[in-house]
Amino acid sequence: MKYIKMVELEEFVDAYPKELSGGMKQRVAIARAYAVQPEVLLMDEPFGALDAQTRTQLQTELIRTWQEEKKTCFFITHDVEEAVILATKVIIMSARPGRIKKIVDINLPYPRTQEMKMELRFLDLKTYIWGEVYKEYLEVRK
Repeated sequence: MKYIKMVELEEFVDAYPKELSGGMKQRVAIARAYAVQPEVLLMDEPFGALDAQTRTQLQTELIRTWQEEKKTCFFITHDVEEAVILATKVIIMSARPGRIKKIVDINLPYPRTQEMKMELRFLDLKTYIWGEVYKEYLEVRK
């Protein structure tokens, strides 16, 4: 129940999976991942199929959860903005073969908010990372 409360689904504890929205199912997956008390969480594109509003809500919840739990989390995403708002470090991969190209420290203060996405520091990091990703894309196209 601790983790169901953490993802704010206590009203749906007796619901069947078919009665939950996509965002609720993702929150259940996050709660389930935390419930087994892993040392490291691996989240591979967990918000990829969600609408923008639900994605933003779950990003905010994940930030809050991380601040409470302090678990190491590898969060895989192709969304540069999502990487910057969630990460302490962003690892930029090369295309083929997949290798670490760069590691970028994200020195933004906590608590992080969605409003930070409009701040100059955030935009500078996003632009830099996107530029590195785009350079990799151009190399692949040669």
